[in-house]
Amino acid sequence: MTNPDSPSSPPETDRIVVASQSRQVSRLTGVQILATGSYAPENVVRNENLAELGYDADWIVKRTGIQARCWAADDQATSDIAYEAAVRCLKNGDIDISEIDLILLATITPDQPTPSTACHVQRMLGSDAPAMDIGAACAGFMYALITGMQFVACGTYKRVLIIGADLMSRTVNPKDMKTFPLFGDGAGAVVISPGTADQGFHSFTLGADGNGAQLLHMPAGGTRCPTTPESLSQELQYLTMDGRSVFKWAIRTLSDSVNQVLDYAEIEPADIDLTILHQANNRIIQAAAADLGLNQDDVFVNLDRYGNTSAASIPLALDEAYQAGLISPNDKILFSGFGAGLSWGSGVWQW
Repeated sequence: MTNPDSPSSPPETDRIVVASQSRQVSRLTGVQILATGSYAPENVVRNENLAELGYDADWIVKRTGIQARCWAADDQATSDIAYEAAVRCLKNGDIDISEIDLILLATITPDQPTPSTACHVQRMLGSDAPAMDIGAACAGFMYALITGMQFVACGTYKRVLIIGADLMSRTVNPKDMKTFPLFGDGAGAVVISPGTADQGFHSFTLGADGNGAQLLHMPAGGTRCPTTPESLSQELQYLTMDGRSVFKWAIRTLSDSVNQVLDYAEIEPADIDLTILHQANNRIIQAAAADLGLNQDDVFVNLDRYGNTSAASIPLALDEAYQAGLISPNDKILFSGFGAGLSWGSGVWQW
């Protein structure tokens, strides 16, 4: 996956292309993805398994496209699955952990409030690199990727390990028949480094709207509403979602942000070689692709096997697409993540 023509040390100033920003949209190139990796727990829970618990298996497929999801074992934490994805990524790229200068972990399901889950993963990997968590829910990987790219672009670090990992099965209420089947557990990782002037995001945008925070949130467990016997009795520790409102917002935001980055990069939908959207709901993906004029055959989907894995969604799909031979040098890949916050991130990446 390494580009032999790319420099092995931070590029010179004139090799980094960071164009001036237009409103909310920017360009950040000179960075490449060296390797990808992913991991999903071995416990596969199919819709038929949930039907035994009273869930409507047909409704799940028709409304979401999800047929199965993976759940972590009781003794697995987020750091465990993040570690597995990282190890696979490093192995795939033939990269030694000593070469990693920074570790960024996107997650909303940390092992514990402190220390960061990234520090746990750092220890498990045997690294001495600085490490930190980034919390932006289903847009978390996009936030982490762009954050890591900034360090590479300015020459601070040469190789950054970026992981998206979440144990969403621990956040959902088994009694919530419409939300519980949607989520699964997983992790994905990439290593980025200096690249050629054309590699990286030809356009990207990040956004957030805290006015929609109540549409998708976990009410208790923080300083606003600490976990107490009363909050537990009210089941406020679980993820709650206004499904209809989130669905409409996701389609609108996905279409708007993708149109922004396509226009900024002066790229037509037909010029996109592969599209990797956050795997939340197949109806969202199909509606957005149709609205944007994207070729449905070039839209990668693994939602049916994993469900919504939050921050792991995009890097897990990216790894599967790469391992399947769907990505070639100079391909243009459209990424978009969106979720709680409300937060989102979209970009056009040149491989």
